[in-house]
Amino acid sequence: MKQILLVDDKATIGQVLAMYLGKEYELAYFDDPLKAIDWLHEGNEPDLIISDIRMPKMLGDEFLKYLKSNDLFKQIPVVMLSSEESTSERIRLLNEGAEDYILKPFNPMELEVRINKVLEKNG
Repeated sequence: MKQILLVDDKATIGQVLAMYLGKEYELAYFDDPLKAIDWLHEGNEPDLIISDIRMPKMLGDEFLKYLKSNDLFKQIPVVMLSSEESTSERIRLLNEGAEDYILKPFNPMELEVRINKVLEKNG
């Protein structure tokens, strides 16, 4: 079973995604990117990372930069979630290595389709 790491400071997002994705994927959830980084450094290697952008302690774009600059994690596809409708931010994050950018509120079924496409594309 493929594993997804979800990083979002809102637990309700984690609960919704666990409900929709839990049958098909193993889901690891953290409300803080720093805890997620610790988890990754413990040897965990998810098949995909979903990250919110606006979070305390570390912003999602900083988290993305960290992942893409680290040889251990740069190959893991990252999907960004945001409530911010900003074309320039979407383009910037896609250029910085995000595989996809999904606006909140999102349709969980659409998110699942997008996740499946990213995972198919990345092996």
